[in-house]
Amino acid sequence: MSTPLLQVTDLRAGYGKAEVLHGISLEAAKGSVITVIGPNGAGKSTFLNSLMGILPAQGQIEFAGQSITELTLEERVMHGIALVPEKRELFGSMSVEDNLVLGGYRQMRLGNAQWRARLDDVYDLFPRLQERRLQEAGTLSGGERQMLAVGRSLMSRPEVLMLDEPSLGLAPLIVKEIFAIIETLRQTGVTIVLVEQNARAALAVADHGYVLEMGDISLHGAASDLAQDARVIDTYLGAARAKA
Repeated sequence: MSTPLLQVTDLRAGYGKAEVLHGISLEAAKGSVITVIGPNGAGKSTFLNSLMGILPAQGQIEFAGQSITELTLEERVMHGIALVPEKRELFGSMSVEDNLVLGGYRQMRLGNAQWRARLDDVYDLFPRLQERRLQEAGTLSGGERQMLAVGRSLMSRPEVLMLDEPSLGLAPLIVKEIFAIIETLRQTGVTIVLVEQNARAALAVADHGYVLEMGDISLHGAASDLAQDARVIDTYLGAARAKA
């Protein structure tokens, strides 16, 4: 069995003396999509921020067979890990294209002379961003801002892309589009860690799922199996799912 690209063992993290994650363990194979679902306050964003190095944590995080537990946020970025945060954190007064160019910092640092060519790939994936490339990011719609946040992360050509609640606050049609894009990204070989409250959509696009409740993994398994699990149906999918 091949070594997982990302392996997390007994991860503990929190804020001050308040521990939020109580020993989380999971793994992601190269090119797979894993999802972490759960209610508000379960620790999902804390988990991603710990993986990214934004929050201090205890435990073990291995990337491509090597420990990155002691690495800084910047060092993890240079290793090929990217996070699209829940709040997107765009530079609102800068143009769409300038925001994307900032995302190419890793490739520039790695000496890739053709790093700007990545813009064409992002524009192919998000044609609306190309149409609005000179527009200030702060004037975009919610869906367009989410596309820009994802596109900016893709500019670094990450090996692991972490998405924190990508459907949050978006209209149903835009949510459908965002998840179609996640499916497209899977085909490029990038490994995706998807944190999402929309359990139905997340499990439909993922290979493996983890249910995070009160800082602990309460269930995990193939996403298709979790989608049929009675407890998941009752808690996250609704009774209508059981009749589908």
